Parts: sequence; structure tokens; C-alpha cells
Amino acid sequence: MLAKRAAPGRAHGAANRVRIIGGQYRRRLLDFPDSAGLRPTPDRVRETLFNWLGQDLPGWACLDLFAGSGALGFEAASRGAGRVIMIERDRAAIDALEKNRAVLGANQVDIHRADALAWLANSRETFDLVFVDPPFDSGLAAAALADLARHLKSGGQAYVEQGSEVLPIPGFIIHRSGRAGRSHFALLIKE
Repeated sequence: MLAKRAAPGRAHGAANRVRIIGGQYRRRLLDFPDSAGLRPTPDRVRETLFNWLGQDLPGWACLDLFAGSGALGFEAASRGAGRVIMIERDRAAIDALEKNRAVLGANQVDIHRADALAWLANSRETFDLVFVDPPFDSGLAAAALADLARHLKSGGQAYVEQGSEVLPIPGFIIHRSGRAGRSHFALLIKE
């Protein structure tokens, strides 16, 4: 008899849940809403990313530009990031992010309801790490990357996940890259 596989967007057989895989909040399940284009970064891809980053992010300032489920931002908070800003425009996603922040007690997470590109254009903040994982196949990653260099500290890094191959962009080198199913992902370092 074949075992049933969990459908996309499922963790431990429950719809619309994602699991924190490491750090202080390890094994905690986070609920997220049904929203068009919302596909949380899979466990194995997040595990690969945080292996590339060195597991712990002590005191890092992180930006989760298209927060969605919050999987990347909460994972960073779980691994010691000192501040995580999550940007999301969908009201249902914001409500879920705020609920999950409260459940985890993740006081280092700030959640803002805004358009990610508009927020980026108006912000002067800089970060150690920026997550750029827009709604799948939206094409928004390229627009975010065009304005990203000024938001990264010297040696800062950007994680990009999109439906097409991540290509080199001026001012960055591709440190590592991979593919999982239809998703392409890469860790970029500011030159």
C-alpha cells in the first residue's frame, strides 16, 4: 500500500501549516491563510539556505520583503536574528503573521502592512540579510533586486527564490544556488 503524500502547503498532514526547522522555535508549526501565489519555502530549501548561512544569525538585522507565511522571517528569528522586519500587503496574511508572532513570543519581529516595492523605495534602513521570495511567478524579484544594494550592509546577503533561474545582477555575486521542483533559489552577496 502506498503512503499518502502531504499536499503542497502542508506540514505534518495539516493544510496551510509550515514548520520552523531550527533554533529556538524548532518544530513549532505556523498556520497561514490560503492566498493566491503564497507558497512557503519548503523545509529542505530552508535547511539548505541556513546551512549556507551558518545556522545561527546572532544579532542580525533581517528583512522579509514578501513575508507571506513568514517561514523565512520566523526561521531567522528562531536562529537568533536581533531584528526581523516582515513586509506583507495581504490582510489575511498579516493577521496570521501577527498571531504567529504572539504564539512564538517573537518580540524581535516587526510586521508592516505595505507593498514591498513601495516600502523598499521609501526605506533608508540597512540589513545583514534580505529575503526576496515574492508570490510565485509574479516577476517581482527583479524589481526588488534592482533597489536592494542600498539596503544591505557591507558584505550583506540576499536570498532570492523565484520561478526562473536567478541570474547575476550588478553589485552582487551569486554565492550559492539551487533548484527544488519549479523553484530556483540563490544566495547573493553584496560586492
